[in-house]
Amino acid sequence: MKWQRLRRSRNVNDVRGRSGPRRMGLPIGGRSGGIGFVIILILAAVFGGPEVLNLILSGGGGSIGGSGGAPTTSDQPASLDDAESAFVASILGSTEDVWSSVFSSAGQSYEAPLLTLFNGVVQSACGSASAASGPFYCPADRRVYLDTAFFADLARMGGAGDFAQAYVIGHEIGHHIQNLQGTAADVRRAQSGIRQAEANQLQVAMELQADCYAGVWANIANRTAQILEPGDIQEGMDAAAAIGDDRLQRNAGRRVTPDSFTHGSSAQRQQWLRMGLQSGNPADCNTFD
Repeated sequence: MKWQRLRRSRNVNDVRGRSGPRRMGLPIGGRSGGIGFVIILILAAVFGGPEVLNLILSGGGGSIGGSGGAPTTSDQPASLDDAESAFVASILGSTEDVWSSVFSSAGQSYEAPLLTLFNGVVQSACGSASAASGPFYCPADRRVYLDTAFFADLARMGGAGDFAQAYVIGHEIGHHIQNLQGTAADVRRAQSGIRQAEANQLQVAMELQADCYAGVWANIANRTAQILEPGDIQEGMDAAAAIGDDRLQRNAGRRVTPDSFTHGSSAQRQQWLRMGLQSGNPADCNTFD
């Protein structure tokens, strides 16, 4: 992936080294015990965040929430002098350019989110989160939170490569789009008072739409900057498959139960990422239909 040719965003805050110690290795334990359950928690919560993780621990699914308020972690512009922050800033800058153009074409203004790089633990307006929660978007403060150590976990599960990592960031920006458009608030209202299985279906639709939006970003970015190289698309497909709910449940030695899905199956995640990649049109990302 030729990400070096992309404009680097200045909307990156680097609190690494101040947000908590980095945990070495995976903890052993969890509600059901054993390393398998921990792995499913780490990757079932990917692209969801602390609220989703808590719901999974309680046996449910649902949307990311937050009661508002400012994050307590102080901001510090990323120095961009290391490869990780340079990569993240480049992908974020590209999403800003792409979605600004998309919104402008619709007569709207795009409000870019901030992205906080952290290690170990971080405090957001949606609550405190650890690296085990995976990358997440907090609608209450309109920020993406990312511990880049997650990329190594994703690679171990079969989602290696720079485009796989870019897909992660693109997905979180997809949740920001949903927040700006009111989709996230609509889903939270619709989830209130309905059966858990139905609430989970709405959450799955949210996650699949964010996958599709990630594909839309990559399509437009490639048309304007020719960033994709042979093998990149397959990296994205591999990453989407790696974090499918059915794959995670099987890897944890658990029975596949579609009613408990909160992010979609491997096939669904690949399908909607591919839809966005092929279409480049966010209007084709109607996963709720």
